[in-house]
Amino acid sequence: MASRVEHPAAGYRKIFETVEELEEPIPATVLGLIPSWLKGSVLRMGPGLFKVGGEPLNHLFDGQAMIHKFDLQNGGVTYHRRFIRTDAYVRAVTENRVVITEFGTAAYPDPCRNIFSRFFTYFRGIEVTDNCMVNIYPVGEDFYAVTETNFITKVDPDSLETLEKVDLCKYLSVNGVTAHPHTDPDGTVYNIGNCFGKNMSLAYNIVKIPPAQEGEGEPLEKSQVVVQLPSSERLKPSYVHSFGMTENHFVFVEQPVKINLLKFLSAWSFRGATYMDCFESNQSMGTWFHLASKDPAGYMSSHKFRTSAFNIFHHINAYEDDSFIVVDLCTWKGFDFVYNYLYLANLKQEWEEVKKAALRAPQPEVRRYVLPLDIHKEEPGKNLVSLSYTTATAVLHTDGTVWLEPEVLFSGPRLAFEFPQINYSRCSGKKYSFAYGLGLNHFIPDRIVKLDVQSRESRAWREDGCYPSEPLFVPTPGARDEDDGVLLSIVVKPGAERPAFLLLLDAVELTELARAEVDAVIPVTLHGVYRPATSDPDREDP
Repeated sequence: MASRVEHPAAGYRKIFETVEELEEPIPATVLGLIPSWLKGSVLRMGPGLFKVGGEPLNHLFDGQAMIHKFDLQNGGVTYHRRFIRTDAYVRAVTENRVVITEFGTAAYPDPCRNIFSRFFTYFRGIEVTDNCMVNIYPVGEDFYAVTETNFITKVDPDSLETLEKVDLCKYLSVNGVTAHPHTDPDGTVYNIGNCFGKNMSLAYNIVKIPPAQEGEGEPLEKSQVVVQLPSSERLKPSYVHSFGMTENHFVFVEQPVKINLLKFLSAWSFRGATYMDCFESNQSMGTWFHLASKDPAGYMSSHKFRTSAFNIFHHINAYEDDSFIVVDLCTWKGFDFVYNYLYLANLKQEWEEVKKAALRAPQPEVRRYVLPLDIHKEEPGKNLVSLSYTTATAVLHTDGTVWLEPEVLFSGPRLAFEFPQINYSRCSGKKYSFAYGLGLNHFIPDRIVKLDVQSRESRAWREDGCYPSEPLFVPTPGARDEDDGVLLSIVVKPGAERPAFLLLLDAVELTELARAEVDAVIPVTLHGVYRPATSDPDREDP
């Protein structure tokens, strides 16, 4: 796993280039054998438009949202993609310029408007982007493409048509929510976002969207805030990309990457400001872990956990064992914001320059933290963790805080295990053995990794000149073993006769079962879901 892969031809540049949408699905050429039980759709979100009006979009998270779909039916595969008709996309294409400021790209002024009208526009405030290019997930019977603002977009998972823009502020007290919700077996959806709390202080709200019930309206209409967590700084909330959930608890990691709210509110008065301009690092706070009970929901204010500084974007899993909560995370050491290194100008450099830039970035690690629940009866200075299978520690200090030291489950030089997936339906919030992720080699995705979190062993799939995406785990029907299933990943292979394919791997050994190749380059995709077919299209209903 620690072996290096070089990319002197810089083929990875192709995954950061604009593509056109497809009018109709195109057939794929299948090599190998697709399991007969695998019938459904792989839905993926990512950027598809990287330039507007000849001007580049600057950051990885600025490209306009494109939805991709591989359909698998009876051994055959088709591929389809369309741009999401967000306001950001439609107005950019119509006016041939960036109209709504994105993560790292400022909106360009309308050249047809005079200086006075532009001046007043700057001081009216900024429009929040609805560029939903990060993820897609179901709420009830509907599917929503999302980013991290308050706007989500309903899409048709069959036709890929854009259906409706939804403002979550109409239903919830949040300024935005993450693109990584959790879902209970009954369909209840949980998420977290920051908001204004009492006395104009910042807080984090965990929200609940109930499952769809026949005749009871849209689930979003019945959504509610279930618990509020405090912010360590009144006007500087931490950046939140995901959170943890066990059977009985919520886990929120408050990292030292902060959003300066005053800068955020004032920056839009000046041309050229972006979301990235409003981030800063608190070099002294370290990292805080917050716990809340799930049912009944309540903030556990007496449990104060702290550790050294790191960036966190993706939780792998969290679970309860005895009187402890085990939390597995994809981390980046220190307080320097990793997104500073994801500007497209950096990612599209020659390979040696990409490596040099990555050497300045935080080092990635997969870490395990253990949070004791019974802390009040213990004496300060003692390691409270008694689980036999981990070296993670938790020491109670005299001020009542518990200092956490992690166990490192995986670490390689400039090699990240990111975009993690597990057997979610079986293991979410429960003790588990396997995690699957995308291997980032100096930020370039060039392998798929399986990590055994019990043995700490790992294995990888990789192929020269191939750039995979987040692997989705699909369990075999009736499977007894946790890793009995397949992994699905969209892979780009620039220069090949058919330069992209859907890869199917055996999840046990990471050996290839099949690939479905298409005559189209597919740009980078971030997150997505597997949607099982609701019925067999060949079956005749009575």
